[in-house]
Amino acid sequence: MSDKLKKAIVLLSGGLDSSTVLAMANRQGYQCYALSFDYGQRSLAELNAARAVAGQQGVIDHKIVRLSLEDIGGSALTDRSIDVPESIEEGVPVTYVPARNTVFLSLALGWAEVVEAQAIFIGVNAVDYSGYPDCRPAFIEAFQALANVATKIGVDGGCIKIETPLMTLTKAEIIQQGINHGLDYSLTVSCYQADDEGNACGVCDSCRLRSQGFADAGVEDVTRYVSQKQG
Repeated sequence: MSDKLKKAIVLLSGGLDSSTVLAMANRQGYQCYALSFDYGQRSLAELNAARAVAGQQGVIDHKIVRLSLEDIGGSALTDRSIDVPESIEEGVPVTYVPARNTVFLSLALGWAEVVEAQAIFIGVNAVDYSGYPDCRPAFIEAFQALANVATKIGVDGGCIKIETPLMTLTKAEIIQQGINHGLDYSLTVSCYQADDEGNACGVCDSCRLRSQGFADAGVEDVTRYVSQKQG
């Protein structure tokens, strides 16, 4: 198959990890279709970041699908009565959104069938991650098995491969990958509670992991913080 015909759905939140995955899929020669979700999350600034990253990376199409996961709740990201923690928690943290990646991958799988994509890229990571059960290799393996039996291409003997290029990388290694692939990290937003302009709080666990990643990579942290705005 010609590289020009390779297609991939890339789950794009607008954060550091998913944006890096998009850059990596692009570099591998895939025609990329970016899929983002407005799922009731606290910060919609990440969707603006997703639009900016999708534009910089020259995707074929970028869809933002509306889901109402706030109707279910159960997470600090979708229920404003639950505070976002300012330190990294042991176990599964309150920022875990129940079944989020299962839902996201299912919709990505549907779009992959429609555009006849060979792969779905997702930025899950089992090293520098926040303890989410749906970011583990076991989850991806299980979903791959589901995709193989739940799709027309699977029944016909083909496969839509779930690609997880960040699974075993540290945050510093992820950042280095993005830089090598020309990703502009100033466009990305990782903060769980960024303001409307995309300025990060600097204290949530996502901000802490991101900041430490830049430090460990020896790369300037281009994140815009609320404290800088106030200063």
